[in-house]
Amino acid sequence: MCRFVCYLGPPVTLGSVVLDPPYSLLRQAWAPRFQRQGAINADGFGVGWYDPARRAEPARYRTARPLWSDRSFASLAGLVTAPALVAAVRDATPPAPVEETGTQPFGAGPWLFAHNGKVDGWGIVPAVKTGLRRPLSEVRAAAIEGGADSEVLFALALDVVDSGRSPAEALVAVIAAATAVAPSILNLILTDGHRVAATACGDSLFVLVADDSVVVASEPYDEDPAWQRVPDGSVVEARPGWVSTTTLPS
Repeated sequence: MCRFVCYLGPPVTLGSVVLDPPYSLLRQAWAPRFQRQGAINADGFGVGWYDPARRAEPARYRTARPLWSDRSFASLAGLVTAPALVAAVRDATPPAPVEETGTQPFGAGPWLFAHNGKVDGWGIVPAVKTGLRRPLSEVRAAAIEGGADSEVLFALALDVVDSGRSPAEALVAVIAAATAVAPSILNLILTDGHRVAATACGDSLFVLVADDSVVVASEPYDEDPAWQRVPDGSVVEARPGWVSTTTLPS
């Protein structure tokens, strides 16, 4: 199913979010606590982070290796700092290949995106892939690199954002488009490094809000009692110190 986490706030090291907490993505890669389908996320991982003083577009590090096996990332994660990041560990849905192009987060311009879930029949039923890709603009369709359903969902979200709508509106539109094609699990997250939108649509989602930061994650990475579970069938909009949760349109 995959697991993801997004942090916005004062600069922190990548390791302090991705590796160091007792229930971080490192542990979720092999022992998630709240994941509803699948038991291990060993089909790659990725991290995207922002340095707005240097450029608007985030950097990304992605690999098809399990998070626990990447000593190079473990070495740099304690030194690289960022005020915003998205990280994910992957459990590829068969028959999707285990390769870097399918590893999240996906990125385009200032945007980072991750998906926890699946579109039923993707890669098996041709009409599902055709139906999901049909609404895409030529520009966004041409930018797709791999064969994952998640990357197509990101392209759909970008088309909505390109039209001037908010990240939350984009995710709601993606859910409508995907569920019209096939039953789907669609926990999605989209950020530009300043604000974040996410959906709880078939799997677990939590938020942790402080005065100067916010974390949106598939599951809590520690035992802080301030973590709030997002009800299934909800969309979250957040920025440091603020969060709003509303019900997804039926």
